[in-house]
Amino acid sequence: MKKVAFIFPGQGSQTIGMGKDFFENSDIAKEMILSASTRLGIDFENLLFEENENLGKTEFTQPAILLVSSIALAIFKHKCDITPKFVLGHSLGEFSALVASGALDYLDAIELVHKRGLFMTAACSGGGAGMMALVGIDDETVEKVCEQQRELGKKVWPANYNMDGQLVLAGLKADLESLTDTFKEAGAKRAIVLDMSVASHCELLTSAVENLKPYLDEFLKDEFLPVISNVSTNAYKTKDEAIELLSAQLTSPVKYKQSIIAHENEVDLFIEFGNGIVLKGLNRKITKVPTVNVSDMKTLESVIGELND
Repeated sequence: MKKVAFIFPGQGSQTIGMGKDFFENSDIAKEMILSASTRLGIDFENLLFEENENLGKTEFTQPAILLVSSIALAIFKHKCDITPKFVLGHSLGEFSALVASGALDYLDAIELVHKRGLFMTAACSGGGAGMMALVGIDDETVEKVCEQQRELGKKVWPANYNMDGQLVLAGLKADLESLTDTFKEAGAKRAIVLDMSVASHCELLTSAVENLKPYLDEFLKDEFLPVISNVSTNAYKTKDEAIELLSAQLTSPVKYKQSIIAHENEVDLFIEFGNGIVLKGLNRKITKVPTVNVSDMKTLESVIGELND
């Protein structure tokens, strides 16, 4: 059997209709969506499958993405009993990874990330927070420009290290917008301010940290399979480590690219669970280890077939 890692996408991977194929073809999916709806008092069937504005709001986006990833994982595990060498998620996806590791029950995780989204929104409310994607510029140059601009009073930080030549910043939207030309002059091919009102993984979320900690303490189990931290790129597998690292994750950049590079030699295959192929696309540019995805029943059967070859 191949050595595999399970990986999970984060915010930005959501689309209306995600998970519908699972819902229409699996009783497991139906039961999980009903249970999640009952737990949070949110109509997840409507949120996932019908046109609505809530799916783009952080406090709804996060539990929706985690639910779909957890459904994909649960159906896969029902058909294929394989234990990953480690699990890894991108930003919010780290909480889906914690479900896969046994650190969190999926319903507890859905409530946890719903609250996480509310705390993030509250931390950024009225503050003009935003994010910017940079393409075609190296990390060191971006870090240097951000440091120089912070010394001048601007609030801008590297937030997501996705792959070489693609990095996302967080901070005040006005400050980010004012630096579009600065980053292009420094070598960026594109500098795009994103349609977001939350600034993830930067110091603007400091107030969310203490709000989240009691729920981490309540819901996390004591021990679990190894999870790769977005903050450190190292594996952790105890509750105390998880509380420290998941709290720090709110205000620290996501080192996704660095995490894949640090652990690629441990596995033969990455399996992405959830909507779309965001991480599969990034991994093509980061590693030679192949990535497959479980996003509907067809891809599920394809992945199981590949594992059994």
